[in-house]
Parts: sequence; structure tokens; C-alpha cells
Amino acid sequence: MTTLRARMLYPVASPPLEDGMVCVADGVIRSWGRWDGRKAEDLGDVVLMPGLINAHCHLDYSVMRGAILPNASFAQWIQRLNDLKRMLDANDYVASVAKGFQALLANGTTSVFNIESFPELMVRMPDPPLRTWWFYEMMDVRNRTRTEDVVAGAFRFFEGRENVGLSPHAPYTTSLDLYRQARGCCEKHGMPLMTHLAESDEEFEMFRNARGPLHDLLESMGRDMSDTGDLSPVARIIGGDVLPDGALLTHMNTLAESDWVLLRGRNFSIIHCPCCHEYFGRGPFPLERFLREGLNVCLGTDSLASNRQLNLFAEMRCLLQKNPNHPPEALLEFVTRNPARAIRMEGRLGEISVGAAADLIALPCSCGPAKTAEAIVQHAGWVKWVMVGGEEKVNNSVHS
Repeated sequence: MTTLRARMLYPVASPPLEDGMVCVADGVIRSWGRWDGRKAEDLGDVVLMPGLINAHCHLDYSVMRGAILPNASFAQWIQRLNDLKRMLDANDYVASVAKGFQALLANGTTSVFNIESFPELMVRMPDPPLRTWWFYEMMDVRNRTRTEDVVAGAFRFFEGRENVGLSPHAPYTTSLDLYRQARGCCEKHGMPLMTHLAESDEEFEMFRNARGPLHDLLESMGRDMSDTGDLSPVARIIGGDVLPDGALLTHMNTLAESDWVLLRGRNFSIIHCPCCHEYFGRGPFPLERFLREGLNVCLGTDSLASNRQLNLFAEMRCLLQKNPNHPPEALLEFVTRNPARAIRMEGRLGEISVGAAADLIALPCSCGPAKTAEAIVQHAGWVKWVMVGGEEKVNNSVHS
């Protein structure tokens, strides 16, 4: 048993507690509460809290920071991304993933939901330094893929691995048939499914009006455009009943009023990436409306191809700038308990409670309980103490 003592505990699932302790054994929290005088590792004037959970990331593109300048067209960004991808080889991508992991760890992230675009590289990657869910990316933008090929590819990816899921990329790159195949696979094997949906105005214009820069780009790439000109992206995917219960929907930026009816009463998680949203200069994100509809809101960073850093503290502050009246306690739920709920790990991840994983971080803290959440959201700089599964991590970014 290891006992950790801190000036403040922030369990997330319960109010802050001064002079607290957390007892850890076998990678799990066994007990916690006010320090009772027992021998402990004293972390000092810090707040001890659950590690953050990044609900959407593309670690393959971590080497692309600053390589694509923001521009007015989402289609142009896609073209530039594809150009850069053709310039990189397998070694570059393996190094990119490692670089991304280190950046996440340095910023207090202990779990990440990563979209893996090159699953064939998995055999070359060392064990990740933080808890990772690998989502196998699926597209058939040019050629429709046979069911047996999709399932065979997915199972090669899953073999011998835990914490895996499927990610049919987006309605503009993935057919409804492939979405259905992914849904069936996820339902059969109890895996999560994540997809990009309603990401941009250009996607909306493509599906509703059969025109625009994204429409023209994909048509030039040989995509069959016969499914455009009527429904919104949300209506096409959710109305088409191709998603499993509990699917993770990333972005959800551009919705028609009728789309909200389709979302009502559904068990979906909405993943917002505030700094990426700002990078593209998108309109207001309907945060409060998603919350009123009872949807589970989480935060992610997306990739360094559309963000400056993989930092959930920066994401929370960016969201707070646009929603200044939103309580910091609720923001912290977006990067802890809510993403845990999204992958059915509620009570086992993203909180300090008995039986939860000992994934913890410590931040400098000199305030009282009433201001602790606000101080956490405003944290800047490296996170110098991180624990994943009961193991303290050496943060190379801090020591470099």
C-alpha cells in the first residue's frame, strides 16, 4: 500500500477536501479521505486529483504542429494534410505518436482516446506511457469495402489488445454501409464507436445542397456524390440508424434545427475540441443546448495539425472564454468523469473513489476548497507529478 498526502484533494465525484490522503495498491485506489496521521508520501502544497482524459486525439499527426496555417476553407486544410501525409514514412509516424504521448503526459493527461490512421504500425509501437484507447479508423471514400474485408482488418488490429474501438471517419469519407458494419462489430464485441460528425459548414453545404469546396474536392477524388443534396450530415447518420447506443460524436459544430429532434433522448457523447474550433474560426458551439438535451459532453484536443498543443487545461480555458458563466466544476467533469462515462468506465476512471484506477496528477495549490476548481482550470505549465495505474511517471518534457 502506498499512501499519498496532499494539501488538497479534488475527487471530482465529491467536494474538495483539505489535508487529504489517497491509499493505492495494485494500481487501484483502496481508500481516501482526510489524512489520519499514518506514514505517507507528502506531495506538499498541491491539489491531488484524477488525471485528465483526452476524449479525441490524432497522435499520428503530432509532428505537424504549425505545418498548416489556418485558412478559410476546410477543404484546403484537408488537401494540405494529405500532402503532408504523403511526405512522411512509417518511422515518422511512430516518432509522431511517441512525441504526442509525451506532450499529453506533460500536460496532465493520463488517458487518451486516439484515432489510429495507420494500424499496421501498431506492431512497431512500444507500450504507451498512459492509458490509451485505440480507435481503428475506417474510410471507403473512393472504393466500397466488402464486409469481410472490414471485419478481417478490424480483428487483425484488435488481436491481443485491450481498449480498442472503431472509428468510421466521417459521413463524407465513409459510406452508410461501412457505418453499419462498424456498428455491428461494436455491438457484437462491446466496443466503443467514435466518428466525426457535423464538423464544418462545408460538410453541411455538401450534404444539404450538393455544392461547395468540400463537395468539389471529394468529387475530384472520385467519391460517389449521389448521396448529397438533401439531408444534413446529422440526419444522414443518426436518422439512418447506423450508430450504436452510446456512440461518441466528435465536433458536432453545424446542425440544422431539425437535427436536435434526432438527438433528443439519445445516449450519445458529444466531444468538443475548443482550440481546434477556434483554429478554424467556427461559429459559436452550442454547449448549453447539448447539456439541456442531456447529452454527455467531453473535451478533446484533436491533432497538432489543427492545434498548437495537446493540453486539456488550454481547452478548458478556451471553452471558458466563450462561456464565461460556466462553472469550473462542470468544465472539470468534461475532462474526467464524462469521458469515463463515454467508454463505460464510470466509477473506475476520472475520479478519486474506492475501486477507481490510481491515475492521478498533482498541481500547485494555495487556495481554499471554494476556489480549487477554478485554480485547476487556470493551471499553466508542465504537470510535474503524474501517476498512471499506481506508477509514478517520469515526465521527460519536464526534465528536458
